[in-house]
Amino acid sequence: MPKLWNETVEAHRTQVRDAIVDSAAALVFEHGLRAVTMSQIAEHAGIGRATLYKYFPDVDAILRTWHTRRVEEHLAELVRVRAGSGTAGTRLTAVLRSYAHGVHRAGRHDRGLVQALHPDEQISDARNRLRELVSELIAEAADGGELRDDIAADELADYCLHALAAAAELGSAAAVNRLVAVTAAGLRLQVEVE
Repeated sequence: MPKLWNETVEAHRTQVRDAIVDSAAALVFEHGLRAVTMSQIAEHAGIGRATLYKYFPDVDAILRTWHTRRVEEHLAELVRVRAGSGTAGTRLTAVLRSYAHGVHRAGRHDRGLVQALHPDEQISDARNRLRELVSELIAEAADGGELRDDIAADELADYCLHALAAAAELGSAAAVNRLVAVTAAGLRLQVEVE
């Protein structure tokens, strides 16, 4: 087949796949995780059930794809923020803020989805990359004298990510900003560890 034909077919497949994933997510948010059927998704996406099954075997597979896509988009945004200007401490604070606001936007929906679908290797890989990104920034800021250096950077990264997970429960962007400020302050104080 000519190259143009292959590109056109692949673009169509991507559009259908995206429509399926977006439709499933919209239906889950409207009706709940276990109330959505493949027939509803096909109808919402404007395709036949047979076409739907060519792309995905079940609702869980669609939702895993949706969640993986969201995680990858958020991680890519954090990498862009990390590449910004300023000191390592400034960029770290920007990354923590962006991460916390992403957690806040996702709220309880994503957490319930992850628990129901049992995150797979792709999600674990994204978590590891996030932890590494934050850990590297912490180490860079500590080397520059901006942050404490009495605790390993990977331990401080875990602290930040666990603390900022609370953003899912907060009621406003201002509350998320306060949580980021408190979390970042914990990176700057050196105290005796017993």
